[in-house]
Amino acid sequence: MEHFDHRTNDFPLARLVGQRRSAVVLILGFVLSGLVLAFAPEPTTGSEAGSNLPETAEAARATEALSALPDANQAPALVVFSRENGQLTEEDLGSIAQRAQQLGRELDVATSPPIPADSGDVALVTLPVESGLTSDENSRIVDTIRETASSDLPDGLRAQVTGAPAVFADLGEVFSGADTRLLLVTASVVALLLVITYRSPWLWLVPLAVIGIGDRVAAKALETFSAWADFPIDGSITGITSVLVFGAGTNYALLLIARYREELRRHESRHDAMRFAVGAAAPAILSSSGTVILGLLALLIADSPFVSRIGMAGAIGLMVAVFFALVVLPAAMSLPGRWLFWPFVPRYGDDDPSHRGWWHRVGRAVTAHPWPVLVTSLALLIAMALGTLSLRTGLGQSEQFLDTPESVQAQETLSEAFAAGTSSPTRIATTPERLDAVVAAANDVDGVERATPADASGSVAEVSVILAAEPQSDEAIATIADLRSALDDADPSALVGGPDAEALDEGATAAQDRQLVVPIVLAIVLAMLLILLRSVVAAVLLAATTVLSYLSALGLGWLLFDHVIGWTAMDVSTPLLAFIFLVALGVDYNIFLTARAREEMRATGDATASIVTALAVTGGVITSAGVLLAAVFAVLGVLPLVLLAQLGVIVGIGVLLDTVVVRSIVTPALVRLCGKRFWWPSALAR
Repeated sequence: MEHFDHRTNDFPLARLVGQRRSAVVLILGFVLSGLVLAFAPEPTTGSEAGSNLPETAEAARATEALSALPDANQAPALVVFSRENGQLTEEDLGSIAQRAQQLGRELDVATSPPIPADSGDVALVTLPVESGLTSDENSRIVDTIRETASSDLPDGLRAQVTGAPAVFADLGEVFSGADTRLLLVTASVVALLLVITYRSPWLWLVPLAVIGIGDRVAAKALETFSAWADFPIDGSITGITSVLVFGAGTNYALLLIARYREELRRHESRHDAMRFAVGAAAPAILSSSGTVILGLLALLIADSPFVSRIGMAGAIGLMVAVFFALVVLPAAMSLPGRWLFWPFVPRYGDDDPSHRGWWHRVGRAVTAHPWPVLVTSLALLIAMALGTLSLRTGLGQSEQFLDTPESVQAQETLSEAFAAGTSSPTRIATTPERLDAVVAAANDVDGVERATPADASGSVAEVSVILAAEPQSDEAIATIADLRSALDDADPSALVGGPDAEALDEGATAAQDRQLVVPIVLAIVLAMLLILLRSVVAAVLLAATTVLSYLSALGLGWLLFDHVIGWTAMDVSTPLLAFIFLVALGVDYNIFLTARAREEMRATGDATASIVTALAVTGGVITSAGVLLAAVFAVLGVLPLVLLAQLGVIVGIGVLLDTVVVRSIVTPALVRLCGKRFWWPSALAR
């Protein structure tokens, strides 16, 4: 019965399991968790946390150059007064003027007089807001503006606030209470799927409690790192990290508990069973988690600050998740008796039902007809991947949110009466000597509504440019490119900044990051597969199928976004982040399968029988893990930000493809066709 390699009992982590040792490990784990939760410092937050703009980008250099101006530390908030159906009356304009004066007194700033539109149904008031504030400070100021502007207005007159401070405040509101909401929904989804998986009234509580505590510890560890390293984070970064910890941590827990259940049938002592389970499962878990962690750390070389911060945050979270899955969870599972699995309690000496179950039949069917199954599966994946040929990236400012916040509504009202770019003007940094030439050149560019001199100092002069196109639309970004080209003659050293220029530079940065990071992550995946499986053939085939499933998920996701949901583009960060999560996480399932196949291969020497047995034994748990991970990533849709919703959908689709198609069909078919050559050049190939 115990034909597996007994050296797994000597795996270092397995030595932590025992009646007394498990209790000590569990107590120390909870004490350490309590200390982290109690004493973690407040994190560093700021508007730059979610920025995709590196310091070397032209738009960032323009902002830096303009920081020498007297009013450089201010950003305009725009109060838009309007009547939905009708012209503004004299009474309306008088009330608007009073609100402008009251805003100036309330915030101790100079506000502009009301500027009525030519159409007569909209008036605009601008006031400066200090930039560089924390999210809470900025939100308090914007709330004051909104409350003051809306008070005591005539019936039918409304006030809406937009501009950079208002957009930043609305983004912060998106994540208000998001941690709690995301945690509750994620925990509920995980609990439901664990109950279905284990069919036990209480077994699911143990992994859920352990991984749930691990998630909170990971969040506090991230906040501690944020405070110590001056590493800005926001709700999108913490949300993605939490989903990673819950998803990957629960996956590792499922694999460990499945092996523990299997070993309970081979060992009379539950502590011996857990030692062998940890020794057998830990190498695969460490290899798969190591692949994900290294892949995330590879994001540190990306130029996009947001992407690199996701990489560091995710790596910190996964290291905590692995600790709880391989150190705390074995102790928590082995202390209770076998009754924990009631009503399906594994008894010593029982046969393993998986060897004659559904997944065993699937493995036999696939290996009996490998060519038709492989060709059909690959054709399906390639057909879905073709959707990437029409993929577009770059969301406009009004397309960032699933809901429509007030700042976007105000922007839409403003664009109907004024030039569309009024709410987010383009800023050009030039010199006082070249100011007139730059203004003239900018006004000659198609798509520029008007360019006018703004602030100036002894060495720097600013030109404010209003574009005719909607902010961050394709037309606005194309106008920025034309504007930069037109300024080469007027002032070769001129720098074009502002929201539209930032969007152009973010798109270029994202493309460069993909070209740089993707090959490095593929090299990491291949290296980890080679270390674990010691087979070049297996490593190359598994990496290739994982990349194909990523392209299929990306293509299918884009077709869904474009033709069903109606999103005009993907966020610039979505393809790269989805690649990291899908290739690094997706290869996990092939690692779990082929690591077990390698174990069986050493015992039997039969490549086909080994992959069938591996699929039979791991099929149920890997499928459960895949469905759970896909569901957990789908929970990102709880946060009303398009980037997170897109990421959740694509990763969810990709994980299901990895689980159902690649791991269950493509990999067994490839092993059957390659035979022992699948393990070349290791000794198993001979």
